[in-house]
Amino acid sequence: MKPRIAVVEDNPDNRLLVQAILDGLYEITEYESGTAALIGLAEAMPDLVLLDISLPEMDGTEVLRRIRSDPRLAALPVIALTAHAMSGDREKYLGLGFNDYLTKPIVDDAVLLETIARRLSKG
Repeated sequence: MKPRIAVVEDNPDNRLLVQAILDGLYEITEYESGTAALIGLAEAMPDLVLLDISLPEMDGTEVLRRIRSDPRLAALPVIALTAHAMSGDREKYLGLGFNDYLTKPIVDDAVLLETIARRLSKG
């Protein structure tokens, strides 16, 4: 059985790119908003979440806070996948409780794949 990855991303082009990179390797579930993701994650918990920071309704940091406060989801590996790439952003998001941090646009598929594999292997 393939590991399940939830992609929380409001931009259809970014979702399509991630889907193209991960297709065949993982079972992908996509959410366009943080609200939809929280409902979906509670119904069918994935093995890992790729979470955009800039989302409509509720930003990614709030989604992460709610994931971490839910005992069923608290240990779920969550990778920030964001265009926020200023100096200090990596440390900021890791400090907020993300397990890892990747910037968009994704220019090297291998970096995404290696980060996912590393986080999944840590269980």
